[in-house]
Amino acid sequence: MDRPRVLVVDDEKMIREMLAEVLASWGYEASTAGSAEEALEALARSLVDVVLLDIMMPGMSGIDLLREIKHRDLDVDVLMMTGRPTVETAVQALKAGACDYLEKPLNLDVLRHLMGGVIERRLLRQEVHALRARVGDQLGAMELVGVSDAMQRLRDLIDRVAGSDSPVLIEGESGTGKELVAGAIHHRSPRSRAPFIPVNCGAIPADLMESEFFGHARGAFSGAVADALGLIRSAHGGTIFLDEIAELPAALQVKLLRVLQDTEVRPVGSVKTFKVDVRVIAATNQNVEQAVRAGTFRQDLFYRLNVVSILVPPLRERRADIPPLVTHFLRQLNQKLGRRVSGVGPDAMAALMGYDFPGNVRELENLLHRAYALGAREEITLEDLPVLQSRPEALALAGGLPTLAAAERELILRVLRHHGGDKDQAARALGISRRTLYRRIEEYGAG
Repeated sequence: MDRPRVLVVDDEKMIREMLAEVLASWGYEASTAGSAEEALEALARSLVDVVLLDIMMPGMSGIDLLREIKHRDLDVDVLMMTGRPTVETAVQALKAGACDYLEKPLNLDVLRHLMGGVIERRLLRQEVHALRARVGDQLGAMELVGVSDAMQRLRDLIDRVAGSDSPVLIEGESGTGKELVAGAIHHRSPRSRAPFIPVNCGAIPADLMESEFFGHARGAFSGAVADALGLIRSAHGGTIFLDEIAELPAALQVKLLRVLQDTEVRPVGSVKTFKVDVRVIAATNQNVEQAVRAGTFRQDLFYRLNVVSILVPPLRERRADIPPLVTHFLRQLNQKLGRRVSGVGPDAMAALMGYDFPGNVRELENLLHRAYALGAREEITLEDLPVLQSRPEALALAGGLPTLAAAERELILRVLRHHGGDKDQAARALGISRRTLYRRIEEYGAG
């Protein structure tokens, strides 16, 4: 097994160096940081499995740093350390996502035992993730990744609509993660133990659509040698996700409308109808209202589906999500391909932050996968991202920037210039609140 990576964060140099030495002797790959700022820089540069974090530090407290770490990368396990233990701080730490709490002076036997348990639980989580992927429950193993205000608003909306049975229409560009949003609604709903059936409406041949959706009776047509439930009845008790709903032909739109109105299905070639209990979530990358005006999509079906509308923003409008998405995909690719890529170099990250990603999150994942295919081993550099080397907007930020903070500063300046100094528009383009933008401007001296 590869050596687990541990980051020790403590403002006392002697303690963090001692812990790094002890951890290395136990078979861990240990690095250190003396402040919250150093820790965040280290986590932005490379992946770690566990953080050993002191609660009492100057500047940002250990509890606040814990929250920020979990905000950026949920997969990191954090063990808290303190020389002034109280019940209140212990409860705060555990509520914020710490997996355990240690008192100083540290008992090394206890630390070794706790570290072993943390690593064992990580391995079990990875096995569960791999098993879910193997049985096709990819959505159950995935999560919505992002730290931007736009993503937080999206999560809040998902939580609000998950408990109802109302139809949902998800709109957004290709690659933004509409199926992931639909899956999140299903998995947070009372229907989560029932089937989630995703259907790409544009991928089913027109002559098979009715049979695929509504099922058929034996002998209904040549080759129908047995009864078939169809996709809608297969989702009974659960959720059916109709992706690219605008691709449905007019005849099927009428029949889907009837299912939504009457909550029953009649299979092809049958005189019987069957009651169905199904939540319908639809998605499209087209402007459905425009399709209604053009007469290619039924207005009554649009109103039936558009009870709750969710817009998934493109990645270029939530650039703050690029670093945590990169971390998420690196963890996935390392596990899938058996690599130990530790992170993304400053120039490569700056180029990713400057690129507009017309293919959105799917394109980001593809770029990183291609970097692995091109032989990236320890760190992904700009040379591993040849597509970005021909993109001026990406290279504009990649001119030897030393840190992620510098890349973020340059991006803020660029967006402010693009919008003529309008901070409201700049905040929307960056996917952050106006208050966060002002804080960043003050922090980086970017005004």
